Amino acid sequence: MRAVLAQLPNALSLARLACAPAMVWAIVAVEHAAAFWIFVSAGVSDALDGFLAKRFKLNSVLGAYLDPIADKALLVATYVVLAAYAWLPVWLVALVVFRDLLIVGGALLVRIVTHSLEMRPMMISKINTAAQIALAAWVLTGLAFGFHDAAISRVAIYGVAATTVLSGAAYVITGWRRVGAWESTSPGKSGPGGEGA
Repeated sequence: MRAVLAQLPNALSLARLACAPAMVWAIVAVEHAAAFWIFVSAGVSDALDGFLAKRFKLNSVLGAYLDPIADKALLVATYVVLAAYAWLPVWLVALVVFRDLLIVGGALLVRIVTHSLEMRPMMISKINTAAQIALAAWVLTGLAFGFHDAAISRVAIYGVAATTVLSGAAYVITGWRRVGAWESTSPGKSGPGGEGA
């Protein structure tokens, strides 16, 4: 029973990953109510996934990678397809995707240079993710139930843009400092016998 329970968080993450193409299909097929419920189901899955992992200590190496990948795949797919139909501005989606690529590229660079990768989510990053989810949920709710408020949409869009820039900058600065700290303490980088000696 424990073995089956241990795989449940990963199964939920895989189901959430499958929601990404399902979301694209629903919006392309103009099944906006379906798109809304897919997004809601994914949110419930994410919450249940996290609860099970913490409550029963079911954390795993696979889950540590699979959970954020599933979350990001769904968000990016949702943003891209909404932008394709002009329900979100293209510049915002480009900014969100660029920030994600910047963080992934930076993390790989830090890993290559320092041979270590201890990336913990920052508070600004959590705020950014919450803002992205709220904006997507707002747009999908409007499409599914036929209401729209331009003022709220504008505030949400610029809120996502601001937190995206701030979180991206925070990760760049943190990565830069980590590399600098590693270089200052790495053998052969300074002091007797090092470069410049």
